[in-house]
Amino acid sequence: MWYFDRMVCLLFTEPSAVTPVFVQKGEDVLLNVTIADVPKEDSVIWKFNKTVNLVRFLSGNLGTKVSDDYSGRIELLEKFSVKLKNLQEADGGVYTVLITVQVSPVNLTVDSVSNSSDWCNLTVSCRAQDSHINSTFRCDTHTCSQEGGERSQVTPSAADLHVYLSSGFIMCNHSNQVSWKKDMKTIKNVCPRHAGKTERLNYKQLMNSLKLDLENVTDAVLLLLPLSVYMYVSH
Repeated sequence: MWYFDRMVCLLFTEPSAVTPVFVQKGEDVLLNVTIADVPKEDSVIWKFNKTVNLVRFLSGNLGTKVSDDYSGRIELLEKFSVKLKNLQEADGGVYTVLITVQVSPVNLTVDSVSNSSDWCNLTVSCRAQDSHINSTFRCDTHTCSQEGGERSQVTPSAADLHVYLSSGFIMCNHSNQVSWKKDMKTIKNVCPRHAGKTERLNYKQLMNSLKLDLENVTDAVLLLLPLSVYMYVSH
């Protein structure tokens, strides 16, 4: 612990450097977001010691939520920057801004269908904004299987693009740990030879099929700005 008489020491950290900034105890500090443009679909959270939310800017311009513990001490500025007022000893710690990256919508298309008396072959495309995968399926009168092509891919934005079978549907899923988008096709609608039972997915089945871990949303795929603020407050 570093001690300075009535001073707060702020360390702004970047990948290759640590820059200390000193602020008088009882005064204010600016927590600044350095990214020029944050899409409105993303949400921005300022956190204290990795677990406490100071303020959250909701995605889609739906407003802000300031933690009750910081009510009256947070001033909202432009471009998701904030001012923390009246620094005290209890404010010593690490301040980090996290930007949650929302995935883009997906589109599942059936590119070709070939039929015989007993089976049909399907070629599908699962497309997101920055990538796509193609996959083939073979269905007979009772079952379907994924025969070839790609099943999954990590996109340039570090999300997962995945195409697979689930309960009589072909699923196209684009997800990270904070958001997901899906599209799907009913197999019997595109492959008349397939007479297998198509189940109606309930919410729990759908979430299981998408393989999402919603309990870990706060530890999700996040864009972590190269800026954290380390505060040390003296007695």
